[in-house]
Amino acid sequence: GYALAIDLTARDIQDEAKKQGLPWTVAKGQDYFCPISNMLPKAQIPDPDNVGIWLRVNDEPRQRSNTKHMVHRTDFLVSYISHLFTLEPGDVILTGTPEGVGPIKVGDTVTAGIEGLMQMKFVVEADTE
Repeated sequence: GYALAIDLTARDIQDEAKKQGLPWTVAKGQDYFCPISNMLPKAQIPDPDNVGIWLRVNDEPRQRSNTKHMVHRTDFLVSYISHLFTLEPGDVILTGTPEGVGPIKVGDTVTAGIEGLMQMKFVVEADTE
């Protein structure tokens, strides 16, 4: 099936890791940094290589693109990755990010969608731990 995933990065943590020559993984691996929508059955997206996707922050357009602009086709990605790793039910493959990346802050509302099929929405909250 298919879903939306918002792959967040803490740029301040990333910049510090770069300065120290450390891996950047810590900037992407924070709790709650990859919200994923509900899964759409494969049959609902007959052509995964021609799907409109969008993202808004506080109702202002930030990203709008189509999967036809991806560097590699979806079937190639799944085939290639499955030769490197064992794919299991529930595994998620993130395929890339459209242009328009920018900061979000506590209190912002992020809404993303797959044209005509679904949308997801969340409010950015501070980590209280």
